[in-house]
Amino acid sequence: MNLDASSVLFGAFDRHNFGDLLFPHLLEALLPGQAFGFAGLATRDLRPFGGHRVRPLPARPRQLIHAGGELLTCSAWQAAVMLLDPAEAAAAIARYDADPAAAAAWAARQLGTTRTMPYVVGRDALAPGGRLIFNAVGGVEWNVLAAAQREEVKTALRSADWLSVRDHVTQAALRAEGIAAPLCPDPAVVVEQCFGELIRRHWQQGAAKAIRDAFPRGYLACQFSADFADDASLDGLAQGLSKVVAATGLGVALFRAGAAPWHDDPALYEKLQRRLPPGTARLFPSLHLWDLCALIAASRGVACSSLHGRIVALAYGLPRVSLAPPKQGSRLDKRAASAETWEPDAIPRSVAVERIEPALMQALAVPPDILHENAASLRARYLQSQAQWTGLLTP
Repeated sequence: MNLDASSVLFGAFDRHNFGDLLFPHLLEALLPGQAFGFAGLATRDLRPFGGHRVRPLPARPRQLIHAGGELLTCSAWQAAVMLLDPAEAAAAIARYDADPAAAAAWAARQLGTTRTMPYVVGRDALAPGGRLIFNAVGGVEWNVLAAAQREEVKTALRSADWLSVRDHVTQAALRAEGIAAPLCPDPAVVVEQCFGELIRRHWQQGAAKAIRDAFPRGYLACQFSADFADDASLDGLAQGLSKVVAATGLGVALFRAGAAPWHDDPALYEKLQRRLPPGTARLFPSLHLWDLCALIAASRGVACSSLHGRIVALAYGLPRVSLAPPKQGSRLDKRAASAETWEPDAIPRSVAVERIEPALMQALAVPPDILHENAASLRARYLQSQAQWTGLLTP
């Protein structure tokens, strides 16, 4: 599609990250009368991984929908680094991380924009009379932003035709700035409704089927980011998972939810596998979006640091536990904020690695009807919110 005059879905789906790959599929499925272009900050073709062909934002689109994600607090420096390959990212960090002014100048050159918060686009970028939508966006780390960054984001949000946020922490932060934003669940809560049949086909073949065949009694899907690279974290994960495996007879399928910098390190999964009892864990080789959805959907439960690993488990009514990064401290992260906003207290939220065993056992004991009722409620809540801004769009 020629993006110059199109309706545009905009987000961080120009990099390999589970949730960002999923967002445009969901909005396409729920808005079948619309023809969209897919825009990010860079030209990328992620179709081999189940994503989209993405191009930079065109000049003056007539409709722009921020498709979801933690867009409100992603700085230009973070965005520019995450769009590099791992070696280039390491070189950029080594060169610029200690010099914020040089880092900002480099990021502007890399991205071709002077916006300090580049995944947030205001009305000035649209055609006259255009529609500007922010759909279930997040900004849990709002208070970490510099004043100038917050002002840039607030200016864009105040110009929007529709704004919803996906957690109570972001909502409260914006309310303190004088911006009212209704709550809306993350779009991924409708993944089973939109793509259940496609996902079932993927769990009956290929990498997902191999995992199911390897663990006929069932398995837990487990993912963790590069934040867990230290030996203490890996030991804690191994000890907790080993106890759960012994108690339940389940296997462990280790999967990567993203290949972008600052996401998952495949070497860490191999280190963890060596720490687990022989034969109890397997590495899931696929990075394809629908294979990842299938692995989660066919599991008995999920333990992960990926927010969207958790939300896809939620959508399927599965037990889930989020892993809090070891350096998180007492600061509320997006995983805990999402769970606090949308999930019953019976379901564990975000836990440190030393608590993975009791948290998983607690999650596995939650009655299935509670899990499925929660999923159904959030599907309805999301669709109700989207219906409110869908009427603002023109075909």
